[in-house]
Amino acid sequence: MDNVSVVRIFTLSGINETMNYRLTIFSLTLLYYCVILFVNISLIAIIILDENLHEPMYILLCNFCINGLYGTIGFYPKFLLDLLSSSQEISYSGCLFQAFIMYSFACADLSILAVMAYDRYLAICRPLHYHSFMTKRRLSQLICFSWFTPFCVFSISILLTSRLRLCGSNIQKLFCVNWVIVKLACSDVDTVPNDVISYATIFIYVSHGFFIVWTYIHLVKKCARSKEDRVKFMQTCVPHLISLITFLVVIVFDLMYKRFGSTDLPQSLQNFIAIEFLLIPPVMNPLIYGFKLTKIRNRILGLVYIKGKSPVT
Repeated sequence: MDNVSVVRIFTLSGINETMNYRLTIFSLTLLYYCVILFVNISLIAIIILDENLHEPMYILLCNFCINGLYGTIGFYPKFLLDLLSSSQEISYSGCLFQAFIMYSFACADLSILAVMAYDRYLAICRPLHYHSFMTKRRLSQLICFSWFTPFCVFSISILLTSRLRLCGSNIQKLFCVNWVIVKLACSDVDTVPNDVISYATIFIYVSHGFFIVWTYIHLVKKCARSKEDRVKFMQTCVPHLISLITFLVVIVFDLMYKRFGSTDLPQSLQNFIAIEFLLIPPVMNPLIYGFKLTKIRNRILGLVYIKGKSPVT
């Protein structure tokens, strides 16, 4: 049993500095989480209920919003509970599960963005072959890929972490992070398998990034030749590009801080940097797509118009 952790409870100490304002933070966080739920569920419902939106681009957008809900549900309910609790603790299995959700959410976002880039590449650069390439079966395979890859990779990662013998239980963050749990391993424990899977994960998702860059190089070249393609690019690719840039800026900033950041920063600022990917993309993505994509915008305006015209009883 030497390889089995004796730690059964973790303490999330990242919240300690904010406890003096916990009621204010609780109210604002609850309101913000309700906004996340509302904008994402609304967009999902519009796409599901409107048959005119049952096209690959909108189905992928629907999955994008579902992933946003999946990631935020792994953080906000527990964080809200911690704000009302005198002790911020999480069970060993709960911590591993939360770490799995956080990592798989972030990487599924990048996978879905890569598939969306491929869809736009086919629609603009290969329009005559679009429907023969992007069949329902191909679309289903791509969606399964975007979910299955991060789930598989991080299942292995979390399984390897669960085999470590830990010599600490204090996590100086608002939520559980896999690499922090690994750092709590005893000095005599071999963490090389965890390092290998980490490097493999980095390789997989950097490859995703290169693929997205490749598609946009071709998209820009194609759109430079035709005004019609430029209009299509502005309508459908710009929201995707904004989502991609937002995601990359948030994630890269977080990674750079982890690598080069100072530990002298106030805990509250460190917390904000750590949860940026749970704050900005889940709200910004549905709003950008809702306002920019013509079919969805018209559908929303149609619903508002109908509601405004309904007789008052």
